[in-house]
Parts: sequence; C-alpha cells; structure tokens
Amino acid sequence: MPNSLSATTAPANAQPQTRAAAAPTKLTILIDGDCPLCAKEGALLKKMDKGRGRLDMVDIAADDFDPAVYGATMEQVTGAIHAYDQDGNLVTGMAVFRHAYRLVGWGWLMAPTGWPLLKPIADAFYRWFARNRYRITLRKDPCAAGRCKLPGT
Repeated sequence: MPNSLSATTAPANAQPQTRAAAAPTKLTILIDGDCPLCAKEGALLKKMDKGRGRLDMVDIAADDFDPAVYGATMEQVTGAIHAYDQDGNLVTGMAVFRHAYRLVGWGWLMAPTGWPLLKPIADAFYRWFARNRYRITLRKDPCAAGRCKLPGT
C-alpha cells in the first residue's frame, strides 16, 4: 500500500517535554504510516486541516525517519503517538488527538475524552490500542524486527 505520509525534520527546538498547558496552534504528529488505522486517521486529520498548515504528519515507518531528531528512540515513538507543537513541546497519547481535533475545528468530538470521568477510560483505551495495534492490524512489531535496536548493539 503506497504511503502518502513523508518524513520531515523536527522543529529546531524540539525537546522531550510533556505539554500540560494551553493547546498549541500547530502540531507535528509522528504517525505510523504502515498502520492502516493510523494512516487513515492521519489522512483524515490532514483533510480536515484543509491546507491551513496547522497539522504536519511525519511517518515513523519511513525508511529515512530518525527518532533522534525528535529527542526520542524508535521504541518510544512506536509505543504511543507523539506530537510536537510549534514551541517543540511534546504531546503524547490521547492528548495528541484532543489537540489535533481542536486545531481543525472538531474539538467538540474529542472533548468528552478529556472530561474527568471519561479521560482515564479514553487514555487507557488508547494505551491498549497502541500496545496492540500491530496484532490488530496483522503486522510485525518493528522493534521485534530489530528497527529499534541502537547502532552497534
């Protein structure tokens, strides 16, 4: 299946920090382009962005993807969705979707996943999906295939 996502570079000031403050105005989302569900979600978000440039997608499955550019390891970026805002702040897990949908004007759709009673359930479901997406999509885990191995080890 051809991959419409392309690898790009991280913001120059990308730092592995957790974002807890206000929503960003732009996100660079690291997405698994080999995961059919992930790629469709990325394509949908890009379409919803309508060319406004609020969302950039970076394919972590691309041969030229280098997680070190983002201050991360392959194991980290395959373990959960990562995004960086325009200031280089890290956003992970369901928070990525909440921010992305807010940026494209559909924040109301993801808002319930941030409500106090539903947030732990939505976050736990996403963590379960992220851990099991290779099995769900009938693919081999790239870390199990050696892609996450550090050079010289």
